[in-house]
Amino acid sequence: GRKVNHRECFGFIIITFKFYSKCSKLSLSHTRIMSATGGKNSITWGRTVEEKQRSSSFNLTKGKSIRQQITFSERRFDVKTLPADLHRVYKKLKADFGEDYALTFVFIFRTGMELHRAWHMTLLTSKILQQLKDKFNMRMTWELGVIKLKFRVEDGGYELHRKVPYDYDSEFQDLYMKIAVAFLDGHITIHQALLFQSETKHGKHTAKSGLFLRDFPGRLVLYPLEAATCAVIFFGGDWYDAGVAAITGLAAGLVEYLLTTIGGSAKGLIDISVGVTTGLIAGLFYVYGGQQTCLPAVFLGTLYWFFYGTAFVLGILEIVSGELETGVVRFMAVAVKTFVLTLGTVFGMQIAMSNPVDAWQDQDGNCGNIDLDVQWWRIPLYVACSASALGQYRFPISEYWRGLAVQVVGYEVQYRLFKRFALTHDKDLLDTACSNLVGAVAAVVFASMLSSVVDRLGYYYYARVLQRHKGKFSTFGEFMFTLSVMYIRFCNWIGFGNNNDMVYLAMTKKLQQQSEELNDENNMRSEIRLTEEEEVVLLEAVVQAEDLNIWALLMPTVYQLVPGSLIAKLWFNAVFPPPLESEMKTIDGSDLTYSSVKPDQAESAVFQALMVVAASLALGLLVGFGVVEYGTLFLKEIFCCFDKVAATSSGKPDSVRSIINRKQSRKNFHFTSNEDDPDSDSDGEADGIVVTEHEYTPDEEDGIILKTLIGEGKPGTSHLVKKDKISVTNGDLDAMQPTTKKNTQKNS
Repeated sequence: GRKVNHRECFGFIIITFKFYSKCSKLSLSHTRIMSATGGKNSITWGRTVEEKQRSSSFNLTKGKSIRQQITFSERRFDVKTLPADLHRVYKKLKADFGEDYALTFVFIFRTGMELHRAWHMTLLTSKILQQLKDKFNMRMTWELGVIKLKFRVEDGGYELHRKVPYDYDSEFQDLYMKIAVAFLDGHITIHQALLFQSETKHGKHTAKSGLFLRDFPGRLVLYPLEAATCAVIFFGGDWYDAGVAAITGLAAGLVEYLLTTIGGSAKGLIDISVGVTTGLIAGLFYVYGGQQTCLPAVFLGTLYWFFYGTAFVLGILEIVSGELETGVVRFMAVAVKTFVLTLGTVFGMQIAMSNPVDAWQDQDGNCGNIDLDVQWWRIPLYVACSASALGQYRFPISEYWRGLAVQVVGYEVQYRLFKRFALTHDKDLLDTACSNLVGAVAAVVFASMLSSVVDRLGYYYYARVLQRHKGKFSTFGEFMFTLSVMYIRFCNWIGFGNNNDMVYLAMTKKLQQQSEELNDENNMRSEIRLTEEEEVVLLEAVVQAEDLNIWALLMPTVYQLVPGSLIAKLWFNAVFPPPLESEMKTIDGSDLTYSSVKPDQAESAVFQALMVVAASLALGLLVGFGVVEYGTLFLKEIFCCFDKVAATSSGKPDSVRSIINRKQSRKNFHFTSNEDDPDSDSDGEADGIVVTEHEYTPDEEDGIILKTLIGEGKPGTSHLVKKDKISVTNGDLDAMQPTTKKNTQKNS
């Protein structure tokens, strides 16, 4: 609230120069700092608002990105499209606290629900919701269960419940996270954020190839591919078994398509119906195909699509992380769901054959006929299997190379270490535990490195097309920009890319010309306006410029490593007990022999193996993110001096440092909230509202720092709650004394 004197300006310039000269290579996305901007309640470094307003239009727009130069149309989110209960809460909040506060609650509510629907990690979802809550001072809490969600606002004054089924959706995990981050960092407004969510829901920001695989009937092509490849690469089948699994996989997909189309209570019959269909068709092939079918490979390969092994690992991870209720419920739910699939398969076998027990145990000569260690096509086959898994996860096809790279790294580390440790640990499960733990760690570390590299290389493309960088890049930067443009054009040429990217590329020349005209003192242009369709495409580019959601990239890899098939094998052993091992022994000192029988240790230890694999994978994820977090911190301490800058900005919730900290925090599982267990002896203003000097978000595009006075618990420049519910507008706030630090008013 005061002018900055010359000594402070000089000191700030020196610190900034030292910091960015040492850190520019590590933080390319944060070098666009300290260009001019203005607003009614804002100041810029060393310049007052009045001086800013007297500047020419040339000075007002020079250095801004294209997003900040455009005059957007008054597109507003239609609250009438909200569900009835959410709309009622919105109207109450709007009447009490203003439209911005009410819309922000709606946005947080929808973000949590859609991330949960896309099966985003619960702890990571809570983390982004907490960041939104803290940034906009929302008085709300939530509970994210396995299926049931609860959202409370105004200390429980309003509570909304949802029962949200979840399914694999990496694309929506990434998009909804990017929308939240773009709104959090001030790159889009609340209306733009809500409209973008609605457009995403209706597929306006998904490529046509993604829409084809997103839902039936196009999704049917994935079922036989995943069933056939899994039967060979994971479960000991041969090419004949792969053919049978492809047929049963297609049949299972058709059954799910039919019951999903019928809807209602028919959806509850999907698991049992899929199991019966799989058991029946595979049983017929076994009976009439010369009894040469490896039934375990066909069953497990076909049902791999329906096994929620990922949920098993995440349940253990949630238990370890303190989310006991959610973790235990998820753990039990996946076990029961898998048992229903298994029981349905057994029923199908019973229909097709007279003695299903003998058929299940007839594995000698039928299973394990291919030695994968000596086959050159082992990795290509795994890549094909992983591609089908990415399709199941609705991963954008143009980005398959990222997912496949992480999957291959995790698989190869796990596979090689298991073969290595198996030589010395043939009587225990340490080989399984070590290989899975290290494989998960390797996947997390590689995914984090790949994400960081791609984000930094992608900076050149978005900095140019969004005009966040003026002038030419270095030779390397120009090469990366050209490469990005060529990749976008190639993906669209083969039909896998998003056509909106091509539309925006075609817009860039026009936007560049209009921007130059706007910045030309001799030109009459006073604003840049776009059509509604062009605005949608521009905002998509702004949202896509945010960093990749690391969990959306990593979760398909976890899916390929998790033991969903082990859960099914456990239940198959419960229905078909494994035969006892028989051994003939000679009595010492005589020629007499006797027969000794004992349980097959390998077949009977399925539950132990399941727990070892699941727990080691969960720990591997935790250790992997810990390695990334503390390894990054260690490298920064060595190569970068953050101490002075951190000291000047660590206390500001919306400083550049806080934005970077929030960004890093979203990449690990650790989530704690002081509000869950507050200190009863704290000195907080429990009954009042504290008016504080709040430093707004510096825009990563040009380093804007806005200052305004807001009430704790209200978003941005909205309202203060007083007992008589008098709202305070921007103009009223501007007239207030800027040196006021506290102004306590009791809640109504």
